[in-house]
Amino acid sequence: MGVGLSQRLVPDELWSLVAPLLPPFASRPQGGGTAPVDERAVFTAVVYVLTSGCAWRHLPETFGVSPATAHRRFSAWTRDGLWRRLHQAVLDELGARGEVDWTSAIVDAASVRAKRGSLTGRNPVDRGKRGSKLHVLSDAQGLSLALGVSGTNVHDSQALLPLVLGIPAIRSRRGPRRRRPGRLRADKAYHSADRPKWLRERGIVPRIARPGIESSERLGRHRWKIERSISWLFGYRRLTVRYERKGSHFLAFLGLAATLTCYKKLAKLTT
Repeated sequence: MGVGLSQRLVPDELWSLVAPLLPPFASRPQGGGTAPVDERAVFTAVVYVLTSGCAWRHLPETFGVSPATAHRRFSAWTRDGLWRRLHQAVLDELGARGEVDWTSAIVDAASVRAKRGSLTGRNPVDRGKRGSKLHVLSDAQGLSLALGVSGTNVHDSQALLPLVLGIPAIRSRRGPRRRRPGRLRADKAYHSADRPKWLRERGIVPRIARPGIESSERLGRHRWKIERSISWLFGYRRLTVRYERKGSHFLAFLGLAATLTCYKKLAKLTT
């Protein structure tokens, strides 16, 4: 099971993008500390936890890395910002092939139950049960560009600005890097008096439904793309219910899921 499963989870082409981004191992001059491990085995173990939804302690021995080591390295990589860099590396490869559609961006969110931890809140539409909200901004075709996590009691409109500012500068087929879509589409949950002006000042045409004036159904022919993207993310079972105490760890899993989703599109282009 080990070799075949590992190759399916982390093929050589994906690993070639990951390896250069990993922080180098630094031994302590006085000796002791953490011993070097097989980085690919650790990364594969992290992908397995994300995909299967299993607890760290149930990590199969076939990966050749202990659950404690995998979890410790995952935490270190999260602190180092690996997941954001890896997401951008995959987006850069897609952008260089002209596969990022900048005609518009689409924003939406989805809630999940949360057992505990930071970036959680009492869900006002789920009898006050604690939960976290996943915020996703995609390109016009549903390719995830920026992500966020908040408590379920945080209004969607508060996530709009951080998502737009969080779009990375992505390579283009020709010309400079780009990080600004032509339009931004969102339903009325994202409406706020100052948001359209803020977007226009940045050269982005707002297409946000106004409460009591425009129906969110007008977004329908575009919204299914972001809803499809969110459903792809929820295909990674670690995201369906949040067990992480640290909000940064849950955001890390979300970023890795978005990276793998984008990589699947890249893999289709190269086969």
